Amino acid sequence: MKIKKHITALATAAALSATLPAVAQQSQHMTPETMLSLARVGASALSPDGKTVVYSVGFPSIKDNKIRTELFTISSDGSARRQITQGVAGVHGARWIQQGRRISYISSESGAPQVWTMAPDGTDRRQVTNIEGGLSDYLFSPDEKQLAYIKEISFGKSTKEIYPDLPKATGRIITDLMYKHWDEWVETIPHIFIAPVGGEAITGGKDILEGEPYEAPTKPFGGAEELSWSPDGKTLAYSSRKKTGMEYSLSTNTDIYLYDLASGQTRNITEGMGGYDTHPRFSPDGKRISWISMERDGYEADLKRLFVQDLKTGQKTFLTDGFEYDVDELQWAANSQSLFFLSTKHAEAQLWEIALKGRKIRQITTGMHDYTSLDVQGGKILAGRQSYIEPTDLYLVDVKTGAAKQLTAENKSTLDGLAPISVEKRWVKTTDGGNMLVWVVLPPNFDKTKKYPALLFCQGGPQSPVSQFFSYRWNMRLMAEQGYIVIAPNRHGVPSFGKAWNEQISGDYSGQNIQDYLTAVDELKKEPWVDSERLGCVGASYGGYSVFYLAGVHQKRFKAFIAHAGIFNLEMQYMTTEEMWFANWDMGGAPWEKDNAVAQRTFANSPHKLVGNWDTPILVIHGERDYRILAGQGMAAFNAAKLRGIPAELLIYPDENHWILRPQNALLWQRTFFGWLDKYLK
Repeated sequence: MKIKKHITALATAAALSATLPAVAQQSQHMTPETMLSLARVGASALSPDGKTVVYSVGFPSIKDNKIRTELFTISSDGSARRQITQGVAGVHGARWIQQGRRISYISSESGAPQVWTMAPDGTDRRQVTNIEGGLSDYLFSPDEKQLAYIKEISFGKSTKEIYPDLPKATGRIITDLMYKHWDEWVETIPHIFIAPVGGEAITGGKDILEGEPYEAPTKPFGGAEELSWSPDGKTLAYSSRKKTGMEYSLSTNTDIYLYDLASGQTRNITEGMGGYDTHPRFSPDGKRISWISMERDGYEADLKRLFVQDLKTGQKTFLTDGFEYDVDELQWAANSQSLFFLSTKHAEAQLWEIALKGRKIRQITTGMHDYTSLDVQGGKILAGRQSYIEPTDLYLVDVKTGAAKQLTAENKSTLDGLAPISVEKRWVKTTDGGNMLVWVVLPPNFDKTKKYPALLFCQGGPQSPVSQFFSYRWNMRLMAEQGYIVIAPNRHGVPSFGKAWNEQISGDYSGQNIQDYLTAVDELKKEPWVDSERLGCVGASYGGYSVFYLAGVHQKRFKAFIAHAGIFNLEMQYMTTEEMWFANWDMGGAPWEKDNAVAQRTFANSPHKLVGNWDTPILVIHGERDYRILAGQGMAAFNAAKLRGIPAELLIYPDENHWILRPQNALLWQRTFFGWLDKYLK
């Protein structure tokens, strides 16, 4: 089955175009410089009366090697776009307060990040907090008389504390696991503080986890979305994994806690629920609380389920029982009778609603795109939306009909200057008889009478959908703009196609999912416009593992490989990564468990054992601050290729983590990426 769908440039009101900032150069083809200069729409909020939106926009500067963020407002009819900050340092986290009469936000203009407020037109800025060292996120209580904020506190003893006579010593004394996480040495942890709001700037508050050596919210990504105030402001719900060291590294058992402000007592309402429990949300009537729950401890890609608890009776309800798609971004309806959420089905992230009565689930939106956020007010949903073709902009969606009206068009002038490209959605039979959705992104001015080089995109995660995302690194449109056909399979081991499809990859990295990649390529090679002599293979993280593995088994299908932050030696990965729950679940166990058939199969299929079969040029990219997959993995792969006499190149970043975040480093990445592909495929 083959469905072809053309997605053209953004269309919006003519009144907007005159107010849009100039972004990058205009040309018929997108360049890395063009893409990396696009304005980036961030967090947004709809005013209580539903008439005005406040949102952030990041403006990258390759020359200055940074992204400047500003706040804007726009009417819900798409008119009256207005910039309300100008060069305010570190501005983010904008929210409506005082029934829409003011906007709160975080800014570093006084030094450390603090909470400020201002009038909706950007005037009358007032500093609300003056917390030593600053804060990372915040949430006002419904009556705005209390402020919950998140601040880092010291964790463990530093070398200087242990040996005061060695103030210049740089060594770290490590006694337990989880000493590093993502891209940092764990020397601080976040705690939640509550302080009364008054006339003076807040200088401190009550640490509601005082004396507890636990993160709340959970690192590395948790923020105020893991907090929820009860409507009466008497209770704060939060998520936390109350474990440390090796116990922390082995478990995903995060629970929902209710903190009572009057008594100072904390209650765990998800005791006995094994996996991640996150995103608590009190219902507007205060009678219930909802949250997202994973069933199994140690499995971070388990199905995200929606639970609701009656606060009076304590009864828990698995609201989405039978729904085999992940639930994200919860929000209650104003009448407390239903909830809105995001969910990705068949590699498209859409808006959904579920009713408490009858548990009927309704898909609100459709289309070849990803919705990325939601904010519901007065029968309308403010939502971010993106696709392979277009970066995020804001839309107002009718709750009943799903009709979407575009509000922002931050990159209209740039996108209008590009030739349109097209995306095909294909269903391909896998070798085990399954149906696999494969996205095919075609170059601008595609001519089916010509032959084009093609790239197989290998997804990371490993359990992340190959949906309609707009990435500033793995950008499908940018690859197509350089004259490549992009083949992006939703192979076994990704969500949005049911539980069984998602779970196939656990303990079987080299199994059906690898065959799916080869199937996708072999199917597309049948097209007369795909040049089978000019095929490349690219990917990051698990996708990098896939590249390293395919390099040993591809049987000369590919002419060039690129692996970013990939796993090369699975035994080394098991013993050097930080989140051991991930390694145990995905690999099936430890290398020394000789009676563990799943683990032994995993380690027997480590890519480093296939280097003897490598015969194709390979580019390896890695960041030295990547503590998930250490940079030594990339260096080892590069060294092995060079020692085998295979053309190879290594791009190593001393200051980047699992991603590449700085503008000039990102541009270096893209230039190196396409330079390598063009050398061997054009």
